[in-house]
Parts: sequence; C-alpha cells; structure tokens
Amino acid sequence: MKILITAGPTREPLDPVRYLTNRSSGKMGYAIADAAAAANHHVTLISGPSNEEVPDGIDYIPVETAEEMYHAVQNYIGKMDAAIFAAAVSDYRPASIAEQKIKKTEDTLTLELVKNPDILGSARSKFSYQGVLVGFAAETENVESNARAKLMRKQCDLVIANDVSRKDIGFDSNENELLLVYPQTTESIPKADKHHLAHIIIEKVTDLQPK
Repeated sequence: MKILITAGPTREPLDPVRYLTNRSSGKMGYAIADAAAAANHHVTLISGPSNEEVPDGIDYIPVETAEEMYHAVQNYIGKMDAAIFAAAVSDYRPASIAEQKIKKTEDTLTLELVKNPDILGSARSKFSYQGVLVGFAAETENVESNARAKLMRKQCDLVIANDVSRKDIGFDSNENELLLVYPQTTESIPKADKHHLAHIIIEKVTDLQPK
C-alpha cells in the first residue's frame, strides 16, 4: 500500500520570534510511519516540527504551518491507498504576522485569529480522495461521541480517539490508550506503548483496504 501519514504539531507565526502551537510531540505519527515502513508499505510522512527521529525508508516532507501541511497533503494524497491524519493541526492562525518583534508595551494584548483550512475535512470534499481515510480525535470529554461526529462529518472510514486530558497518555507520553471508532462499531485498545499501538493501527488500516 501507499500510505500518507501526517504527524506532529503545526506552528503559526506571530512575529519573527513567536508562534502559536500545541503540545503534540509527533510520537504517535512517527511510530505509525515506522510501523508502516516495517510492514513494507510505501510511506510518505508529512510532519510539522518534531524532535522525533525520521524512520528509515520513507519519504519525508517537513512543513511548519497548517497551510503548508494542507498544500503538501493536496499534492500527495491522490497517489495514496490510505491516508492517516495523526497531526495536531492548529485550528486558527494570526490574521497578520508582525514584521518585527512585538514589544511589551500594554498590560493586555489582543490577537485576531482566522480559521485554518480543514485538512482532514478537505480530503473527500475538495481533494476528491477515494482511498481509506483515517482521522485522529484528541478529546478531553465525550470521547466516543465527539469522535463519531467527526467520523461522519469528515467522511472517514475510521477515527482513532484518545483522551488527552489524562496525564498518563496522549501528548508528550510514550503510551496511549485508543478508541477505534468505525461507522458501525467501536473498539477499545488498552493502554500500551505507542510503537506497539502503531502496529495495531497499520493492521486495522490494512483490513479496511478493499479486497
């Protein structure tokens, strides 16, 4: 299979020295890319800034902002049998980027933010992607119901959800506990090392391929 994987956070610049981002380390996405390559799939990894080591034997495309990731996905997704969107993409970006460092002058600072393009939501509707589509849902409440709503809204074959409000799993952790939400069923995957979970995810994605 040819598999596209997105990973890591995105960074949205405020000025030459500051940016908006999130807590994603990229560990889950990089583990999935490594597991896919180990299973002899052809892997294209589009990643925001991460300290994770790039797995051997994959095509690696580094990006920084959500818009850069959007265009990279747009360029490559049409060639793929499966697409796994594990990146934590910033929902908003600053409406303007200051050319010089913003100085501390007032007691408060108001930022105007504008919505970033919806990469996962564009796969079917704008990129006309017909392959296996897998999204991730990092939730803090109502994990299953929110993941199922995302699956239906974005026409996914599978949404992989986890509770990022927990300190022992998710962002920055080497372990995770997953809920696999399909159109008709839900499957729980117990807490385990992210590399172990990555192999399970690749098996599940392979099972979704048309026979």
